[in-house]
Amino acid sequence: MDDIDRFLEEDLGDEGDITTDSIFINEQAKAIIVANEDCTIAGLEETEKVFKKTGAKTDLLVKDGDFIKKDTIVAEIAGPIKSILKGERLALNFIGKMSGIASETKKLVDKCKVVNKNVNIAATRKTTPGFRKYEKKAVILGGGDPHRYGLFDAVMIKDNHIKCVGSIEKAINIIKKNVRDKLIEIEVDNEEDAIKSAELKVDVIMLDNFDPDYAEYTAKKIKQIDKDILLEISGGVNFDNIIEYASFADRISLGYITHSISSKDFSLNII
Repeated sequence: MDDIDRFLEEDLGDEGDITTDSIFINEQAKAIIVANEDCTIAGLEETEKVFKKTGAKTDLLVKDGDFIKKDTIVAEIAGPIKSILKGERLALNFIGKMSGIASETKKLVDKCKVVNKNVNIAATRKTTPGFRKYEKKAVILGGGDPHRYGLFDAVMIKDNHIKCVGSIEKAINIIKKNVRDKLIEIEVDNEEDAIKSAELKVDVIMLDNFDPDYAEYTAKKIKQIDKDILLEISGGVNFDNIIEYASFADRISLGYITHSISSKDFSLNII
């Protein structure tokens, strides 16, 4: 059983779609999925899988990652009415949520690339349990960086690690002794800790909740020590102020692009 099987089971339970199953037997139909607003679309691959599971055929008319205008028909669905209606809401949930994330990511990327073509816009782990890989995929489709997928694929030394172990130096040295072949990132909230981390040769330093001027000043100090350290900005960044960090950051990570985005509006209409 894969994710989509589980999502369908959540909708259908043991008794299935009791409304649709009571009305229809084997009647066939065609349907279209229409965008009700401009957006960068994502979730089409998942939509096709949903309808394949329910027994309908999907013809995709645009590609994931495309920018589309309002009233664009993005897909045509054909098959038993029961198959179309059973998959309708799950498919629209995929497209709506993923397109919302992809669209906001693309807006941020486009805004920042004007001043720094090398800056990456990244997600965080502030995601929906069970839906993270789709949210991260939507970030990629919007031109962003998924960042780490979990606690397993990169080291991230945060404030509570440092508090419990006693010092930044001790935390970094323990990690370097015990972890091999993984990037080491540390989150800092002041210049002094950033300098210490740079001197200890971590791979990534995240400046957390720095105002733009303090962040730029600290970033220059870090690059003077080691120009290869990746400089990440996070905390308190939004669409309005991101441009103030974009010129000097290597990466800017924003939790809101996955946890606080409004879904884009799509409709499925039987024709």
